Amino acid sequence: MTVQELKEKVFAGEDITKEEALFLLNADLEEISKAADEIRKKYCGNGFDICSIINGKSGHCSEDCKFCAQAGCYQTGQECYPLVSTDTIMEGAKKNAKEGALRFAVVTSGKRLSEEEIDRVCQSLSEVHKEVPIELCASFGLLEEKDFIKLKEAGVTRVHNNLESSRSYFEKMCSTHTYDEKIKTIKAAQKVGLSVCSGGLMGIGESDEDRVDMAMTLRELGITSVPVNMLSPIKGTPLGEQKCLTEDDMRRIVAVYRFILPKASIRLAGGRGLMEHYGMTCFTAGSNATITGTLLTTAGVTSKEDMETIKSLGYEPRLWND
Repeated sequence: MTVQELKEKVFAGEDITKEEALFLLNADLEEISKAADEIRKKYCGNGFDICSIINGKSGHCSEDCKFCAQAGCYQTGQECYPLVSTDTIMEGAKKNAKEGALRFAVVTSGKRLSEEEIDRVCQSLSEVHKEVPIELCASFGLLEEKDFIKLKEAGVTRVHNNLESSRSYFEKMCSTHTYDEKIKTIKAAQKVGLSVCSGGLMGIGESDEDRVDMAMTLRELGITSVPVNMLSPIKGTPLGEQKCLTEDDMRRIVAVYRFILPKASIRLAGGRGLMEHYGMTCFTAGSNATITGTLLTTAGVTSKEDMETIKSLGYEPRLWND
């Protein structure tokens, strides 16, 4: 088994196996990065998908995810506020559209929004949809099919729901909801015709096998937008003293994810600000999308910086995998 043989297997339209993916996670970094970039070019061309997010409701979360600053059971000093106004969402959408973002997502804390909150935010998103030339995404927790129908009618085209890790490791990170609840939510969104953005968080103590298992699950679910986040340790959470991954660690992960998910947007997301080059090397190792600007509870990279980087690497900002 060699990296080149596995690249040719992907070129032939075949899926690599779990064992082959684990081999890649331990192969020469430069070789797998180069091969992953070639796979990206073959299946995705030079399009680069840029999205932005706004924290639409912050803190007081009932869930106990060990990595999250917004969990109400931890003392993190996170700012807390209820669902933001239409004006706030509109302002954020207009600002990000002007700066070049192609998508704009409203992300809220909590297990799920209430029916009243869903109706309120749908009204806000409907107004944004009419006024701002940007694709709308939503991350409102473990919703049901009827909720996704409302979002779609409001102009939302994509919803976000991270798996976070493998099935076996997720239960070590959260006890207040299950992996099956996440998958049920993803399938409900897909059933009504929404695309789904789902990925996970790296550097939370997971193994190579956990990383591969999550990617295999995403492949089975037909996910075509995959955010790859790097843990930014938050003081006050159980993972507050966790050692950070390096940019090379993340480059290796996105390269292997490109082999497993050759046609997807591999989206470098949270933790970019901790990397020496803000993850730029990942954009030549299989990643072809990012989240720009402020990232919920941590600082991100400015849209201006991202646009300069993207263009310098020969990419063209455009929507991918709607």
